[in-house]
Amino acid sequence: MKNNHMKQMMRGALLLSLASFIAKILSAVYRVPFQNMVGNTGFYVYQQVYPIYGIGMTFALSGFPVFFSKMIAETPDGWARKKMMRRSMAILGVLGVVIFAGVYVFARQIAAWMGDSALQPILESVSWMFLLMPLLATLRGYFQGTYRMEPTAVSQVLEQLVRVGAILIAAYLYKKLDWDIYEMGAKAMSGATIGAIMASVVLLVSMRKDWSEGELWQASSLSKRDAKNVQWGRLIHRYATEGLTICLLSSILVLFQLLDSFTLYNGLLDSGVLADAAKSLKGIYDRGQPLVQLGMVVGTGFSASFIPMMSQAHVQERELDFVRAAKSLLRMTATFSAAAVTGLLAILPNVNHMLFGDREGTAVLAVYVLAIFVASVMTAYHSILQSLNQYAISLVALGAGLATKMWLTSWFVERWGTLGASYATVAGLLVMLLMLGRQAAFVIRNVWMKDRFIHKLAVGCALLYAGSWIVRRGLESYVLTGGGRMEDSIIAILTVFAGVGVFVWYILKIKLFTLREWITIPFGKKLLRKFPG
Repeated sequence: MKNNHMKQMMRGALLLSLASFIAKILSAVYRVPFQNMVGNTGFYVYQQVYPIYGIGMTFALSGFPVFFSKMIAETPDGWARKKMMRRSMAILGVLGVVIFAGVYVFARQIAAWMGDSALQPILESVSWMFLLMPLLATLRGYFQGTYRMEPTAVSQVLEQLVRVGAILIAAYLYKKLDWDIYEMGAKAMSGATIGAIMASVVLLVSMRKDWSEGELWQASSLSKRDAKNVQWGRLIHRYATEGLTICLLSSILVLFQLLDSFTLYNGLLDSGVLADAAKSLKGIYDRGQPLVQLGMVVGTGFSASFIPMMSQAHVQERELDFVRAAKSLLRMTATFSAAAVTGLLAILPNVNHMLFGDREGTAVLAVYVLAIFVASVMTAYHSILQSLNQYAISLVALGAGLATKMWLTSWFVERWGTLGASYATVAGLLVMLLMLGRQAAFVIRNVWMKDRFIHKLAVGCALLYAGSWIVRRGLESYVLTGGGRMEDSIIAILTVFAGVGVFVWYILKIKLFTLREWITIPFGKKLLRKFPG
């Protein structure tokens, strides 16, 4: 019975991880055809308001559901769970209505703070999704807390598919019907609400099945702890502290983007750039966001299996196992995120042309993509501290990082334009990384210098860059010399294969990872069999 329960948990965790991976890919990839259809200014219009959607998405998917699932798992009594669900729905309902009203009613003022009053209808459009957030967060949290991940996984992927479809349809109609760029933005942003409605239907259908099975909700012997857990005051306090903390820490990159929405365009105007040019420059700068998203999928995707291992080891007081898993998490995250950054830098002009149709802003993007490495390793440190239930330092680090980003953006943009905003983003994330790394060092020591790991990784990145650069320059100079978009696309793809081959050969040759670490990587066993030395 215990083994069946464990299998169900592992299957559910794998399914949810797969759904999350698909959703992240969709969330990053759709922006490429979208930008191609609406141009730099259209991309600016959408990206100015996107961070508000991103915050709502975090609340409904990875913030409050994670917190509520923890409360459900802690409460075995059926009656207490039912009461907790209703009260949680009410608490989040109040929050959702307040945010909706705040964004909708003050949309004109928020748009003015962003420097572009024409953004008002787009802000009004995105605000409606917050009315569905309480239902999505509560039901997803319930299913995750009862180890049933299928409804959450299906609703997550469906929500993204519907949203992305609505956005691309809006972009197509913008070109076909000659819409105003801001009208297109409002229609595209309405995809968030349509997607949320479809996800709600999936969750409600699944919930109806549970509701019909009365035994799930029958009271057993209600303990004092369960009775205390469902009290209004207790629930409100936990949501305002633990729940909000998880949401904020899950929104780190989105909060950095939100600061850009309020500061970058205004900073460009203040430095003397004309409005139309500033919108185009902000749109070019925003090309970095899908690149960072995709890079972080590579940088953090292989290490997801270590997080439950760390939590379990900590709960069972197996300190050695915890430290070993934490070190592996850091080493693998650093390796794959560093490789992603290095490879991207080697072919960035080609990738920029391949994805976005020209090479504008390549220098700006070259700085921006450094955030892949910094944010990935910072996220790994945060996961380690989260496994130890150390949330306070992460909140302090987030505050320090945002303050650094805000202060440096206003200063740097005046001097270097959007390049300065890229520097400010990386600097803010670096402050967070240093603070979290210092805190984690009390538990995990000698990660980077043991077996000269950091030196070996640096050599591997140098080989990766050199190999990729040589292949790229050779193809550009002697084979694909046209300089067109198709040529750059072929060059980028061929160079990626060459770079990956060189890097994988190198890390296998010098044994950068342990056998245990290789086994956790997809296709790791096959690679070890092919290169047994």
